[in-house]
Amino acid sequence: MRTDTVLDVVQAALDRMAEMDPSELSDPESVRCLERMRSQMESVTAGSVAAFDAAGNWEADGARSAQAWLRSECRLSHRQAAAQVRRGRHLRHLPATAGAFARGDITSDHVDVLVAADSPRTGDALVEGEEKLVDEAGHLRHDQFVRLMAYWRQCADPDGTDDDAEQRRARRDVSVVQSFGGMWFGKMTLDPVSGTIVADELSRLEEVFFEVDRAEAEERLGREPSVSDLARTPHQRRADALVEMATRSRSTSPDARRPVPLFTVLVGWETLRGRISQLENGTVVPPGSLLPWLDGADLERADFSEGGRVKIGAPMGLSPVTPTALARAVFGPRVRAEVPPGSRLYSGATRRSIQVRDQECTHPTCDVRAPRCEVDHIQPFSAGGPTTQENGRLLCGFHNRLRNQRPPPDG
Repeated sequence: MRTDTVLDVVQAALDRMAEMDPSELSDPESVRCLERMRSQMESVTAGSVAAFDAAGNWEADGARSAQAWLRSECRLSHRQAAAQVRRGRHLRHLPATAGAFARGDITSDHVDVLVAADSPRTGDALVEGEEKLVDEAGHLRHDQFVRLMAYWRQCADPDGTDDDAEQRRARRDVSVVQSFGGMWFGKMTLDPVSGTIVADELSRLEEVFFEVDRAEAEERLGREPSVSDLARTPHQRRADALVEMATRSRSTSPDARRPVPLFTVLVGWETLRGRISQLENGTVVPPGSLLPWLDGADLERADFSEGGRVKIGAPMGLSPVTPTALARAVFGPRVRAEVPPGSRLYSGATRRSIQVRDQECTHPTCDVRAPRCEVDHIQPFSAGGPTTQENGRLLCGFHNRLRNQRPPPDG
């Protein structure tokens, strides 16, 4: 079939689909199919752009590069045009990636993560492990695949990942300026560890303010309020949370005890699930970037067994950081006692074990991290379910409420 005929057929099919009522394609299987076809179309486009770039067909219009031609003739952004050209160039020598992309098994987002690893430092390792990585990309959520590739980079180029971490930290910057009208504007760039400290506290205070606003609206309206009924928007609550952080800092005495980070050493995790060196919010960091935070931190040991149980040791302080203190915290901690199976709520070591084990909300469509989740009984406590690790799982507030909603009455 001639090229123009193929394009005419595809165009006619797209025109027909555009005329349809979107509700006709709104079932889960149709959406999955549409997303797969979108990836396949992006794969065809990437291959065509690669050939267009290599042949220099952009020169006839006086463009300086294929990227410049795409920005002008196809009205793409700088970022999107660069991504199109980059994908095409790298996919020429990444056959497993190109094949999975052409089948719609992976998306352009997965491809971009793999392409980013095709560098002088890690290119040879990528060629060697490409098929396995592409297989992982075919069944992992994008954020999970990004984490996997971050760990892969640590193994493929340990010195490089440490250097990259230092360079990211060196780019830290905060600026706050006042406008002529008296308003303040700011910009912030923080490394993964520092940014997590700030973001977690900002999020914690924003949730506190949300509960305050919700309670006020419920009392004012006499019913469960909707988001639009609250006195402040999420942006306003975060702004107020930032001011509250500064206010508390100003009012805290210099000799007050500062919060310390908690490091969890996961013994047996790597054997069962693979390498792990990440913050509690899921951000992967090289081990070397955590060393400056060890002094004065707490360390806890979590032992993983093949049956899925976790034994949590009591946190032990590292001040100062010495081989003896590290050995005592890692190899000789006191094991924390779990709550009795008849307890109504998950707490203490049992709760912490489930947080360390699950990492995030266990609902298949959710990625809310452990600090913002609740521990739910798989078999409800009211139905005789015990309060044990085996009967516990992490669910975010939304999915926990969804699971426990009562069905509407008949009739």
